[in-house]
Amino acid sequence: LILAALVIGINGLFSVWLRLGLHGKLAVATVRCIAQLSVLGYILVPIFRINHWWLTLLYTLFMLAVAAVEAVSRPTQTYPGMLLQAMPPHAGPARHGCLYGLALVVRVSPWYDPQYLIPMMGMLLGNACSGVAVGLSTILDELSSGRDKVEFLLAMGATRMEATREVVQRASRMALTPLLNTMNVVGIVSIPGMMTGQILGGSDPAKAARYQIIIMFLIGAATGL
Repeated sequence: LILAALVIGINGLFSVWLRLGLHGKLAVATVRCIAQLSVLGYILVPIFRINHWWLTLLYTLFMLAVAAVEAVSRPTQTYPGMLLQAMPPHAGPARHGCLYGLALVVRVSPWYDPQYLIPMMGMLLGNACSGVAVGLSTILDELSSGRDKVEFLLAMGATRMEATREVVQRASRMALTPLLNTMNVVGIVSIPGMMTGQILGGSDPAKAARYQIIIMFLIGAATGL
């Protein structure tokens, strides 16, 4: 772990050398990464052992809240009630995608098995969080810079959807671009984390690839919705 952290330290040295001002943020992010993953390991042990639906659901709600807070903290433009409005884009697609994958594709029994539900929900929420953050940031920036155009269209009788159609289209493209790039190179340039973990754990690579394909499709659906 220490040897791996030293590699991150090289980035910090580059930040100091190039005067990027990122070494402090990099140090904080490194400490948070170590602390959060370590705590996660200890939290999941009793959840896996108890294996009750209400405890699993409670933890997934906590994950949802953190994802929403993280998504709304990235845009430079904000407005009142932004956090509450960011919850549904995370909750709906991630929840439905996760339940669909567990019940119909992976066919886990019971459906609330934390060994499957929590990791899958984490992957869906993590990617949905990035998509929502990029899309939300793009929409707010576009509306701020193009406010006069939107107000002109509204004054001319356009509906809210018509006045903001171009903004929504650009934001959707921006939000989906990272996912499309990942799907285009997955298996050729990169091996995703879930598949890597299964292979390192001794699973059959072909079976691990099938699981990863399922996850990629569910991530795509959750991010797009």
